Amino acid sequence: MSRPARVQLSAAALRHNLARVRSYAPASRVMAVVKANGYGHGLEWAAQVLSGADAFGVTSLDEAIALRRAGVTGPVCLLEGAFRREELAEIAAHRLAAVVHHDRQVEQLERLSGGTPVDVWLKIDTGMHRIGFDSGRAGEAFRRLRACRGVGSLGLLSHFARADNPLDDATVLQIRQFQAFAAAVGGERSIANSAGIVAWPESRMEWVRPGIMLYGASPVIGQPAGAYGLEPVMTLHSEVIAVNRWRRGDAIGYGGDWRCPQDMPVGVVAIGYGDGYPRHAPSGTPVLVNGRRVPLIGRVSMDMITVDLRTQPDTRVGDPAVLWGQGLPVEEIAAHAGTISYELLCHVAPRVMRVAPPEG
Repeated sequence: MSRPARVQLSAAALRHNLARVRSYAPASRVMAVVKANGYGHGLEWAAQVLSGADAFGVTSLDEAIALRRAGVTGPVCLLEGAFRREELAEIAAHRLAAVVHHDRQVEQLERLSGGTPVDVWLKIDTGMHRIGFDSGRAGEAFRRLRACRGVGSLGLLSHFARADNPLDDATVLQIRQFQAFAAAVGGERSIANSAGIVAWPESRMEWVRPGIMLYGASPVIGQPAGAYGLEPVMTLHSEVIAVNRWRRGDAIGYGGDWRCPQDMPVGVVAIGYGDGYPRHAPSGTPVLVNGRRVPLIGRVSMDMITVDLRTQPDTRVGDPAVLWGQGLPVEEIAAHAGTISYELLCHVAPRVMRVAPPEG
């Protein structure tokens, strides 16, 4: 590994966060969401570390088959279901579950004439208004699926739109609508995402579906991950590769947007938007150099950022820098950059080596 930019992954933190999920929802089974390459942490690695989960949630058949090839034998659910009828044979062959969220998917299951039944989660749109059957059509879809010879177990699933805001009553309405439908038809239920798990106790039903909290980021607006006892799984590291002294008035970086207010040392860190660091992170975004905060200055480049070292004038080339993770919450960096922690974690580039130290 020549370039110092790297990701350090903590298996202990990932398992700790799963334990936190279970402490919030002790009566629920856990479908750990590992889609999007395990939120940027590595699909197979995340699933293997989370072997204590009761099931896994992925987006596509490709992700599910990758888990099977990695030795994952437990339940795996395709959260967007089958995209084409031809996928159903593979879904059945690999013993996968599938979400059903529109009429075409119901029709595809109705055409199955035999073979291994597919376990199904019927998605109810309770207010997200993205995918799923609304309450006026969900009952008919449920009855059709119940009559299908190609359907095994049949559960009910919905998704929150605003659960990250504990003051928004829309979540209460979603829970009530979902509970009313489930009471009418029966079946196991799942509506709680990470925010639901920590902030909405009534959403912890037979199954919960944690995502972002497993990876140690806060699922609730304005609250740090530490408030929920979560630990960061990913720490994005690099090193200082240059320390320069510039004079008052000197412009730093592309566009000359930032000028030195006095004679000062400026550090260059080997990280940039080509690695997944947010290009729009503004001056003032914190970076840890030698474990102490210093502000980003100037524009983020493809491979480098510059930092103000006035509070750390003894910094040397080779000193460590942390962009987010242990000691610097990813949601804090996301807030500075005008985005969310999910995007930062998922967008770490493949060229950044992932390192998972052996546990002692």
